[in-house]
Amino acid sequence: MARLTIYKDHHADTTTVSNCFIDYYMKDANDAQIKVYLYLLRMLNGNHSISVSDIADKFNHTERDVMRALNYWEEKQLLSLDYDEEQNLSGIHLRDLTGASGALNASSGSPSVSALPSKREPNATFTAAPSQTASFQKPNYTMDQLREFKSREETAQLLFIAQSYIGKPLTPSEIKSILFFMDELHFSEDLVDYLIQYCVDRNKKDFKYIEKVAISWAEQGITTPQQAQKISTKYDKDVYAIMNQLGKSNSPTVKELEFINRWTKEFGFSNEIIFEACQRTVMATDKHRFEYADSILSSWSKENVHRKSDILRIDELYQQKRKAAGRTTSNKAAANKFNQFQQNDYDFAELEKDILSN
Repeated sequence: MARLTIYKDHHADTTTVSNCFIDYYMKDANDAQIKVYLYLLRMLNGNHSISVSDIADKFNHTERDVMRALNYWEEKQLLSLDYDEEQNLSGIHLRDLTGASGALNASSGSPSVSALPSKREPNATFTAAPSQTASFQKPNYTMDQLREFKSREETAQLLFIAQSYIGKPLTPSEIKSILFFMDELHFSEDLVDYLIQYCVDRNKKDFKYIEKVAISWAEQGITTPQQAQKISTKYDKDVYAIMNQLGKSNSPTVKELEFINRWTKEFGFSNEIIFEACQRTVMATDKHRFEYADSILSSWSKENVHRKSDILRIDELYQQKRKAAGRTTSNKAAANKFNQFQQNDYDFAELEKDILSN
């Protein structure tokens, strides 16, 4: 009788965690480290690709938190990290703990590994951070310290701004976090303002998350909003997505970032609308693409574009005017049987901008 081949038509809905990990590694790891490791197992089991930013978003951590966790497990030899020539994280290998017995320690044996592909976000930099405990710890402020902080003349306005961003009155715990930013991290009022705005713009209003971002900035020596803006754009997926749509592979310049902020914040356009303008720009020109895209998006803003159906409406109006202009030109040419004058060659891209700006 012929041998039978058994096929699996579904993926397993479970993730196996080695007893060795539970017995010998989990007890010394913190919450973030355990979450990251278990999530890597889950992604490996499902044959999924991931990125550092994906893990950070999944658990409401910063990318620096994720890199600390990865470095921690690399020190424990439960995984190894691959980097490209520019020292960007390019791959993760998980150690196979199946069958490990006894009190396994970091120096035993040569680990076998199983590959976990890593999805690289366009132009995002996943530089390894030092594996160490955060050097900044939030003190246990007393109520007297909190009252003294709230009584400062400069504090009232900052708390009002923070409440405006968060959309509710601040709790004593949240006010203590702001005190921590200023007294321990030595953030200026402008930097605290930018910090909270930065997090809220990314739909992160939880002060635990805001504290993690603040500590990350402090560890990187950030002291001004300008420095924070420069470092934060490295990991802004939307910014790099727009850059890629315009055929740009570099980090945005200050001027380019101003254009992008104008489109996303001032105009309030979604990526779908911005991408449409970028695609039209790329088809039309190889030079001054940001300026060209800005002219399209500015005209769409004036036309109250909110969705792609609005763009279709504008396109149809343009085609109607173009046909009408063509008929007028034809009639004038027919009236002059000698037709001595050569007809104009229109720059339709320029004509489109003129029509839409009216």
